[in-house]
Amino acid sequence: MNRFILPLVFGIVGTAILVSLGNWQVRRMAEKEAFLADIDARIGDQPVAIPSKPAPERDRMLAASVTGTFTADELHFLVSTKQLGAGYRVVSAFETDDGRRIMVDRGFVPIPDKDATRFTGPATVTGNLHWPDERDSYTPENDVDGNIWFARDVPVMAKALRSEPILLIARDMSEKDTGVTPLPLDSSGIPNDHLEYVVTWYGLAIVWMAMTLYYLRRTRKTKKA
Repeated sequence: MNRFILPLVFGIVGTAILVSLGNWQVRRMAEKEAFLADIDARIGDQPVAIPSKPAPERDRMLAASVTGTFTADELHFLVSTKQLGAGYRVVSAFETDDGRRIMVDRGFVPIPDKDATRFTGPATVTGNLHWPDERDSYTPENDVDGNIWFARDVPVMAKALRSEPILLIARDMSEKDTGVTPLPLDSSGIPNDHLEYVVTWYGLAIVWMAMTLYYLRRTRKTKKA
């Protein structure tokens, strides 16, 4: 009997640990889904005026609308999307009717259209405020002279465009620029891999228990022999 106790305890404890890890991932998945739902709801809220002093922590992804004038000053950010391929995000300086100067991420243009002439003039822009965190140790330095940028760093962009450190990601504009495809904010870029972990931990628990039962069965047969 002693030959069975240790493997049985080992099998039960191991299975319990793996199941508990699976249960934890189920809870994390529910939390993540609720978090993503909150983000989607915030992005789709009724647009409001841009706050006088927006804060990244409080106003990130705030739905906002502004009326003013697009200038010809713009920055080009190298980007690649699954649907559109390689190209540039166009971030333009935008002078509001109440005397502010902010930045608007108008969207995507193909590489050949980097220096094409784009719409300038009066427009109303609806979108979401954002402070992207895109720079890490692998991000190249911006080619300022060639106007090829690699990360949307709001304070650095604002200095280059002589604007307030406010970036509005366009979702809709009253004046359509047919050469630019908007890339509005959504939650699709936020990973949610918890279902894979749930399957992994529960699968390992099943395998662990099956291996334990197989070992006990073989041990029993060996003893009888």
